[in-house]
Amino acid sequence: MDGLGRRVLVAAFDGWNDAGEAASSALAHLRDAGEYEPVFSVDPELYFDYQYTRPHIAADADGKRILRWPEATLLRPTTSSDGTELLLLTGAEPARAWQAFANEFVDVALREDVTGFVALGSMMSDVPHTRPISVFAGSDNDQLRATLDLERSSYEGPVGILSALAHAADAAGIPAASLWASVPHYVAGHTPSPKATLALLDRLEDLTGADISRGSLPTDAAAWEASIDAAAADDEEMTEYIRQLETTRDTWDSPEASGDAIAQEFERYLRRRGDGPGKPGRDDPRR
Repeated sequence: MDGLGRRVLVAAFDGWNDAGEAASSALAHLRDAGEYEPVFSVDPELYFDYQYTRPHIAADADGKRILRWPEATLLRPTTSSDGTELLLLTGAEPARAWQAFANEFVDVALREDVTGFVALGSMMSDVPHTRPISVFAGSDNDQLRATLDLERSSYEGPVGILSALAHAADAAGIPAASLWASVPHYVAGHTPSPKATLALLDRLEDLTGADISRGSLPTDAAAWEASIDAAAADDEEMTEYIRQLETTRDTWDSPEASGDAIAQEFERYLRRRGDGPGKPGRDDPRR
């Protein structure tokens, strides 16, 4: 089967993999736009460190106070589709036993006849908010790269749970790809970042062929950009810095620029974070 097939598992996690909450917001958008039911959730006692991913107490619709534990859950659509179906895997990045965690979900994916896996992530980068959000699309699967025109990362170093899941999926015969959005690092106070979420969903639709509703995201993205424009207008230093980033980005996007520019930015980001991804829950790039 070429490409990712017709039953694709899309994964995103809170934490290090989720700058600007772009990836987790993309999963939340997909879930809200469709009808899903839970298939499987891990036992939180096995995988989470509650000192870093703490349970939350809240009131339900009846006013009863309930304790919500960290979770990671796989969801499937409740209705079939003639086109590509997207299953969703979302939750908090685990703190331990990553191989067992990944294997549990891969086993469920195989039982659900999943034909492809896409990991969604987002990273803080030296990019301007005024330009289209860059999305690195890559895979370690030779056939998938050739079929979908994806990049192959040359990064070597610590990784997050998305890489562990993609590796386990590919080893089990489920071709895996990853999409990483570049979020401007100077907009940490403007989270979430709907423009980055929109870019991830646009690229996911291109990659899978699924019909993805955008809802209010285009309007939200425009409002997000306008709010940063307003903040920058009162700060000459920030305005000049953004102008420099725009010049660099325009150079990348010129016809003379190398097609590897986004991949190189992705590699630089990972190397800057070289001491971080190995510590799940502690190394959110927004901190």
